[in-house]
Parts: sequence; C-alpha cells; structure tokens
Amino acid sequence: MSDSLYKVETTPRLAQWRIENLASCTYRKSDPFKIGNWNWYLSVEKHKVVFVKLFPEISNVTRDNPPIASFIMRVVSSAFGDRKAITHPEIKDKVIKSNEDFVWTLEVPLSGKFIIDVDFLDLKIASPDGGEPCSIWGGEGFTQERSNARALGSLGIMLRESIHTDITINTSDGSIGVHRAVLSSRSPVFRSMFSHDLKEKELSTINITDMTIETCQAFFNYLYGIIKNEEFLTHRLALLHAADKYDISDLREAIHESLLEDIDTKNVLERLQNASLYRLTKLKTSCIQYLVKFGKIFEIRDDFNTFLQNADRDLITEVFGEIIGVWKGY
Repeated sequence: MSDSLYKVETTPRLAQWRIENLASCTYRKSDPFKIGNWNWYLSVEKHKVVFVKLFPEISNVTRDNPPIASFIMRVVSSAFGDRKAITHPEIKDKVIKSNEDFVWTLEVPLSGKFIIDVDFLDLKIASPDGGEPCSIWGGEGFTQERSNARALGSLGIMLRESIHTDITINTSDGSIGVHRAVLSSRSPVFRSMFSHDLKEKELSTINITDMTIETCQAFFNYLYGIIKNEEFLTHRLALLHAADKYDISDLREAIHESLLEDIDTKNVLERLQNASLYRLTKLKTSCIQYLVKFGKIFEIRDDFNTFLQNADRDLITEVFGEIIGVWKGY
C-alpha cells in the first residue's frame, strides 16, 4: 500500500497499525495518532519474542492529566492467507504515562503482514476534587449545551410540574401534558398541526402511538432542554426516529455525532442500517469502514450473514463495493 509504514488508521475509538515484514532485531515506532484528548504511539520490537507497546505522547497534558485507559489489543496475522487473531486480556482503568506502562510480550512467531488493533473501550481523567475518574466520552456537556441553547431552563419546570399545559400527548402506554407553543417553536411539523384546522388543534390531543411514554418523555425532555446524558444515550435510536418524523434537525445532528463515537462489533450492523434509513452519511461511511477497512467483518461473520439476508439490497451492494475496493489495494 502507498500509506506510510508508520501510519495508524483510526476511528474515534479504534486504532489499527498495519505491519509488513518486520525483520528480527527490529524496532519500529508508529506516527502519532489522536484518540480522545491525547496523541498516542504504538511501537513493536522483534527479537526472540515480540514486544508491543502503547503509550501517550509526553507532554504537559499527559503529565497533568494522564489517560486512564480501558482497551482490548489484538494482533491479527494473515500470513499465507490464514487469518488468525491473538487477543490480550482486557485492560481496565490503567494509568498510562510512559512507554513502559503497557508492554505486551508475544511469544509466538509473527511473519509477513500483521495488524496491531487497539479497541479503546473508555478513556478517563482523574477528578480534580479527588473523586472517581471521569470518562472523557460521557458527552454530558455536548448534549445538554445542544438542547439548552434552544430552550429556557424554566420551561423544564413547566414540563415536569405540568404547569399550564394545553396539549395532551397519547403514547402507546400513557399520556404526557405539554405546551403547544414549545412544540411549535421546536418543530415545523408540530407548528403545522397547530396552525391549521386539523384534529390535533381542535381536540388539543396528539396521538404518538409509535413511541412508549418513557421514550416520549425523553423526546420532550430534549425539546425543553432538560434531558440527561444517560437518558439521551439510552433512547438515541428512538429519538432519531422522532427527530426525523418531526423534522428536528438539531436533535438529529446530536444523535448522528453521538452514534459516530462508540461504534463496535455489537452495534455496527444496526447502526449501518439506521444510517442508511435516515440518510446519515458520515455514520454510514464510518460503519462500512469499520467493517471492511478495519477488518471487523471477520469477527461477526454469523451476524453479517444474517445482515446479507435481510438488509436493503442497495446497502449490501455498497458494502461489497467497499470490500472489492479494499481487496484491490492489497
């Protein structure tokens, strides 16, 4: 391939370094790559055994706030066409300051091409008040700033305490009182309902039977600016449907960016199909690259076979087009 021998390919939480023909008594260090708040390096050293190291760049950021990392590292060898993976046990909440803090010793021979694959499960920093370390991927500020910018904090009290509500939302398993002025200001679809002589305006009732009351509550919590991060993450996909249905572009974009951050083998196929359904271009591209370019398709063969039987034909064609393009590069 034309890429640098030292280049590490990344997604927001995955890093892969492709090694070709590492001779004995050789040391190689990657180019820096950004994951989370830090620049990282991988290094590999081959003697009778192989040493693989992961460490952050030495800087003031690292000294003051060293990463507390949870990750899984794999070495994937495809010598002679036989793809084999060696997996290090999961590293949990390990402080990594230098190139001696994580060293993996491999006592198996590695020849030809192989891939060092690091799946970052979480990155934390120490709490300034001495409490529990905080994940940098919590996303609380991002989500709440996005929603709070469009709703006054006092509206949240009006929703929670049902102050002067004038519209009843009937869900599949309960009802919620809301304010037509808030809904109209946040969604052109709701505004149209209340601006014309439709039954929703006449009856002061909207039936949203494709949502549960729990999901609908999360939806209105976002519109009123009081959604919590855990609630947002739990209901992301249902909220994506609501954002699309009621044309709420800021919610749609917040979900899109959030879904990009934690793609893994358990959710990639579902996210790929939702990306196609809701026209989330960046998410679709990231999912396809995660499956094909990063080789995760080999780790979920049974699920991928089920995907091939049930998914949209155009989407399957797009995935296979990417597979063919990657294979031509080798």
